Amino acid sequence: MAYYSVLDVSPTDDAWIPDYLPTANERVVAHGGKYIARTTSHEQVEGETQEAGLRIIIEWLSKEAARAFMADEAYAPHLAARTAGSVSHHYLIKGKDDLA
Repeated sequence: MAYYSVLDVSPTDDAWIPDYLPTANERVVAHGGKYIARTTSHEQVEGETQEAGLRIIIEWLSKEAARAFMADEAYAPHLAARTAGSVSHHYLIKGKDDLA
């Protein structure tokens, strides 16, 4: 079953970004992930304002694939840099409709 990573990322220091992107791109693909959206073009249309510089959606083949990406040793230093240089929230969402 598909899973989706949904992230909001607001950089507090841009220094990590140039090194982060090539490795993140490579490791997402290596774990079977596919970027659905990575954009600064987003609009909140409901709820209390939650600012974010960037919104990201990644589709995974499984929860295990998403977890393997997050635990990838090659990605670890880049994840640490993103965490230190941004305010980020990452949600892992199962691709199913519990209300159907």
